[in-house]
Amino acid sequence: MSHATSLAQSTPARSDLFEPVQPGPYRLANRIVMAPLTRSRASEAGVPTALMAEYYAQRATAGLIVAEGTNISPQARGYALTPGLYTPEQIDAWHTVTAAVHARGGRIFPQLWHVGRISHPSLQPDGALPVAPSAIRPQATSFTARGFEPCVTPRALEEAEIAVIVGEYRRATVNALAAGFDGVEIHAANGYLIDQFLRDSTNRRMDGYGGAREQRARFLLEVATAVASACGADRVGVRLSPLSPVNGAALDSDPAGTYGYVVERLSELGIGYIHVIEGITQGAREVEGGFDLQMLRRSFRGRYIANNGYDLRLALEARSRNFADLISFGRLFISNPDLVERLRRGAPLNEPDRATFFGGGAAGYTDYPFLSPAARQQPAGEYPVRPQRAG
Repeated sequence: MSHATSLAQSTPARSDLFEPVQPGPYRLANRIVMAPLTRSRASEAGVPTALMAEYYAQRATAGLIVAEGTNISPQARGYALTPGLYTPEQIDAWHTVTAAVHARGGRIFPQLWHVGRISHPSLQPDGALPVAPSAIRPQATSFTARGFEPCVTPRALEEAEIAVIVGEYRRATVNALAAGFDGVEIHAANGYLIDQFLRDSTNRRMDGYGGAREQRARFLLEVATAVASACGADRVGVRLSPLSPVNGAALDSDPAGTYGYVVERLSELGIGYIHVIEGITQGAREVEGGFDLQMLRRSFRGRYIANNGYDLRLALEARSRNFADLISFGRLFISNPDLVERLRRGAPLNEPDRATFFGGGAAGYTDYPFLSPAARQQPAGEYPVRPQRAG
């Protein structure tokens, strides 16, 4: 039995998971978040398509949609057919997407993305090398027009170039607001550029952006400050993956110390939420030598969104024990556009088609079935378990 199918066997219990919450300036319909999911359905020029508008509108019953990783510049790109937020055409097309989500009563943020070294010259302007804090080749692949190809050794950024990229994050935020987004999430996870700066395994710099954790965190904090200045700190989220070694990024030598410092500083900035991948991305939740992630939740004044391997049972438990304010689901949203309703009813879940995850058209993207009218008329489950303290 697959993981997705087994979730349908969970026994619902009463919880505020499905009740409204206000994690900032917006009232969300529930505490369920659609996590960012790269699907490579944009045009070659990074322009969102009408199919993408349909896809996100189908999933607008999530309390919050965090749209797929969205490139802040041509240099930021590491996967073919991913959208951007740096041209007028991209902004106009995103406006169609956000309008479709809002028409269904949803809220949507883009995930601002710079992949750093997880790229390939064929995806870079003029075939240039990808950039990174240090010239260390990752054991990872990039999705190009020819499929997945090995990453190359990147070029280390000059210090003056870092300020330019910080400005590109701010400009992408301004563009996101022009496109109708409700706020933005900064992608600082999964071994991409910001995470590359944070970890001493990928950052060997000897200048003001390397060395001690305070200097390695400088880039993220400058980005967060710039983004918050453009849209307000309470409309900004930051995604982190302190215990995940994906994309060839070995763990920091002191993840608790590094990410604990980062979260404390983000809290001081008044950032609206942190979105934490608990464990290994799309893998084990418990990591040998890891630390108690609730430390991050306790030290952060904003909202804590939990992600990675959550099903209905784990989500209910997290809320009942007040381990998270909101719960983020990723792959389950791929094959279940009405995931919120299916979880609320304890209904069966559709199986995802992995062959259609990246690239293609409507198949495996907008053609997954919703619950039948008869199923929607059945009484929903009761949820008697209440949180120990409202988050």
